[in-house]
Amino acid sequence: MFSLKKHVVHVVKYRVLWMVLSAILLLPGIVAMIYSSVTYPNHAPMKVGIDYTGGTILQYGLKQKITNNDLTTTRTNLEKIGVENPYLQILNVNNTQQENTKNNINSIISIRTKFIGESSDDVENITNTLNQQYESPELIQVSSVGPTMGKELFKNSLIAVGLAFLGICVYLSIRFKFDYALAALLGILHDVVFVCGVFSILGLLYNVQIDGLFITAILTVIGFSVHDTIVVFDRIRENLRYYSKKMSFGEIVDASVNQTLARSINTSLTTLITLGALYFFGGVTTKDFVLAMILGIAIGTYSSIFFCSMLVDFWNDKKQTQKSAPKETLAV
Repeated sequence: MFSLKKHVVHVVKYRVLWMVLSAILLLPGIVAMIYSSVTYPNHAPMKVGIDYTGGTILQYGLKQKITNNDLTTTRTNLEKIGVENPYLQILNVNNTQQENTKNNINSIISIRTKFIGESSDDVENITNTLNQQYESPELIQVSSVGPTMGKELFKNSLIAVGLAFLGICVYLSIRFKFDYALAALLGILHDVVFVCGVFSILGLLYNVQIDGLFITAILTVIGFSVHDTIVVFDRIRENLRYYSKKMSFGEIVDASVNQTLARSINTSLTTLITLGALYFFGGVTTKDFVLAMILGIAIGTYSSIFFCSMLVDFWNDKKQTQKSAPKETLAV
């Protein structure tokens, strides 16, 4: 038998607060995406990387250790020779890279720029510019994505996300009633908009770009979000069978959420600990991917408990109000 006094969290009691909190979490990102769509030349809601726009990444091995101040000087020098909006990073050096270079390298500088064709002198100009600042920089890798290929990859990424969302729509429509399925889909939208909004803000403030790994992270977030929500909804549906005559719907939602709360927190926490280790100790090239995963799993745990279950409770109250309205009219 359930007892409300034993509940850790009274979610239904503060359901308006949870809805307001969701609006606060989403609004800055939505504003940032609208602003980005208006200001960016490609009208994308986030700053897209060379995977989707086309571009070239040059990696140079350096003998000396470099700092962020060195990158600032390098960026200024590159802009002077006509390299527009270069995106610079300091990468970790691994054993394989050490073995494949002529000189012992202690730092790697990565330069992202617009697409550089084979007949262009831009690579040579960039190398000469680095020679003026660093001692014998060695070009160790060049990777390019053409504009046409970038557009094709972007289209395929959108198709992948669309098919994943469509498949989940079909599954939820079969598994649950309409109000539960719609709440779960709105929860997915809630989580995806939050993650995209944060990356839109980071793109505006810190030039963070999205790539193919970001789409992978979004697909993973979608799967995690709907999985966590289904666990909560299954418990609500199960409790309704046995306690619908003894407890109100709101009390059942409260009890169901508290029954699954420890499981949701433990699952998310263990995943976040692993992702945290990858973010702080992993390679620079996967940091944005891991960050998207961290944000998605955190917001997915929140939405399954405090957003989706509250939507179901709101709609149930609305149904009960509509059913009781004719009776009140007759009584008058």
